[in-house]
Amino acid sequence: MEAGSCDGGVMPLPSQWRCALRDADIEMQGIGVSRADVARVRRQGLPDAFLKSEVIDAFSELEGEILRLRWLRAQGQPVPTVLDTAEEGGRRWLLMSALPGHDLASSPTLAPAQVVVLLADALRALHALPVAGCPFDHRLASRLPEVAARVAAGLIDADDFDDERLGQSAEQVHAELIATCPADEDLVVAHGDACLPNLMAVDGRFSGFIDCGRLGVADRCQDLALAARSLVHNYGDTRWVAPLLARYGIGADERRLAFYRLLDEFF
Repeated sequence: MEAGSCDGGVMPLPSQWRCALRDADIEMQGIGVSRADVARVRRQGLPDAFLKSEVIDAFSELEGEILRLRWLRAQGQPVPTVLDTAEEGGRRWLLMSALPGHDLASSPTLAPAQVVVLLADALRALHALPVAGCPFDHRLASRLPEVAARVAAGLIDADDFDDERLGQSAEQVHAELIATCPADEDLVVAHGDACLPNLMAVDGRFSGFIDCGRLGVADRCQDLALAARSLVHNYGDTRWVAPLLARYGIGADERRLAFYRLLDEFF
């Protein structure tokens, strides 16, 4: 989809970028449930980039993603480079580099066993970062009040609940979350949304993390629960969950994994 003119075409652009992106091919992306608009940007003679835009409000995540991308790059983690940012008219924009390859959910060449290895190894490397050096806190003490605020603000789409909770209200599922909260946390630097579409690979090698707006100090099962669920979603059954946990090097704590899947219903 062509941006077409200095008025920004289909995706609204900040005034400072309009002419620079006037001749760009801007292709809107449909995957994901983020509140942000996402587009791929193709410009003649330049590497591809991605553009994200979001309304600025109390629940905006894009500013946090910008901070997290810069922090992860400083830690040597493979993530997109922040090329530019802008704020205008109550919106925020992020222009970032595109990582090479395909995401693990759509790779045309990777077999499931290869996906499991790349996924487990990438998460283990991320989780090895020192917790004390991470400035982003997603421990339950901060996350649960955020859940309560989202429920109170009416931001939870009950129609998007997993099958076993369809028909329940956000308040009912919130009560279940509180009742099943673990007593402790095995803390790591967690990606926060470690589904297959958020990890990239090229030539059979992991090439980086994307959609890093929920990165922070959290229980390692925050990532493992969503990674396991994503494998089930992609391949239709649970056969690859045990190999994932074995490759990562942890036993299956079903109650903890279930809690972090439940927590994700609110984000």
